[in-house]
Amino acid sequence: MKKRLVILGAGESGVGAALLAKQQGYEVFVSDGGPIMENYRMEMQLNGIEFEENMHSTQKIFNADEVMKSPGIPEKNELVKKLRAKGVNIISEIEFAYRYKGNSKIIAITGSNGKTTTTALTYHICKTAGVDCAMVGNIGFSFAKQVAVKPKQLYVAEISSFQLDDIKTFRPDVAVLTNITEDHLDRYDYRFENYISSKFRIVMNQQQQDVFIYNMDDEVTVKSISNYPIKSTLAPITMSKELPQGAYLQNAKMHLKWKSEEMQMSIEDFAIKGKHNQYNSMAAGLAASAVDIRKEKIREALQTFESLEHRMETVATIKNVEFINDSKATNINSTWFALESMEKPVILILGGVDKGNDYSLLRDLVKEKVKAIVCMGIEHRKIHEAFGDIVPLMVNTDNAKDAVQSAFHFANKGDVVLLSPACASFDLFKNYEDRGNQFKQAVKEL
Repeated sequence: MKKRLVILGAGESGVGAALLAKQQGYEVFVSDGGPIMENYRMEMQLNGIEFEENMHSTQKIFNADEVMKSPGIPEKNELVKKLRAKGVNIISEIEFAYRYKGNSKIIAITGSNGKTTTTALTYHICKTAGVDCAMVGNIGFSFAKQVAVKPKQLYVAEISSFQLDDIKTFRPDVAVLTNITEDHLDRYDYRFENYISSKFRIVMNQQQQDVFIYNMDDEVTVKSISNYPIKSTLAPITMSKELPQGAYLQNAKMHLKWKSEEMQMSIEDFAIKGKHNQYNSMAAGLAASAVDIRKEKIREALQTFESLEHRMETVATIKNVEFINDSKATNINSTWFALESMEKPVILILGGVDKGNDYSLLRDLVKEKVKAIVCMGIEHRKIHEAFGDIVPLMVNTDNAKDAVQSAFHFANKGDVVLLSPACASFDLFKNYEDRGNQFKQAVKEL
């Protein structure tokens, strides 16, 4: 008897899992409550995968041996509740891919902020060192699709808390937790401790020979770490003291100490600037050391890395006004880091779908650096309440073009227009990439 796998959601992770399941001899059915994108629909048709869109046929779903749900579907979903009540095993796509990865290694990276940059940087180091590797998860292909289509010796995976919620056996050789700040609380009953537990699931199956890299300067991580039975070898990163093993900064130098190796590198030589990127560089350098990449290669890669699209990306300078696209800043902390690294007066474009944001965390930086705020999105009341008394210029807009034109109008020579929304993008845009691209287009049209 073939096992029947039902997949809820036909996005990147759902279709990736469907391809792998089909290849592994499962009977596969994909169900999406909304419309399916053309490229995913074609991929499933080409591979003879049965699917439905804009509906969920319960009779085809409830006879599953196992259900894989896409990370975008919350626990509150009626279908999920019914499946749970029925005792059906629900897993995430990374759990499914993990079963079929063979003897390949995994570096898995999670955290509220910095995970995309750290993932891309770790991948760049491994690639520079000539390792047969792929970047998967929230960037690039889904993990399952990569395993199905083009298996590699090493997977560098960016993993969200939603994906960790439904793992059972997933066990990375190296786990990285960049930091934990309040994010996505709408998915965790507005309880911060639920979200923290979700992040720590990344180490739940690790054994002594595995490695856990964490940020010793992150208050939440350090306060919570003793609440979880961690078996793996701890590898901290810090800017506050010298360590016998791990990565630390001292006198503008990064020290990487792993096993009997030690490497030093001036932070001046890092390709990406800003304090948050020094943490990202330490985490990536340490993760690479943990999979035995030589220090010369780590040094070379940290010097040649190019930063990511939509993450503090310089778009253009027009009449001496610089435009920066940080559309990937979908929470308060990301925007905090962006503002912290600014050295010129800022016109800040903020707003979108609020995930329970506490804007007071930005007040000091906004007071110090921001001369005008352009709200872009349907919810702007909280932004006005938070900053109305400290920022004299505030305006509401409901598309990227108006936002860019308003910001340009407020800017003088030597100012920066920074798109760093601190919110999700789903009110006006398909996703943060679409938001960033529309912003860039609007800047080009000025």
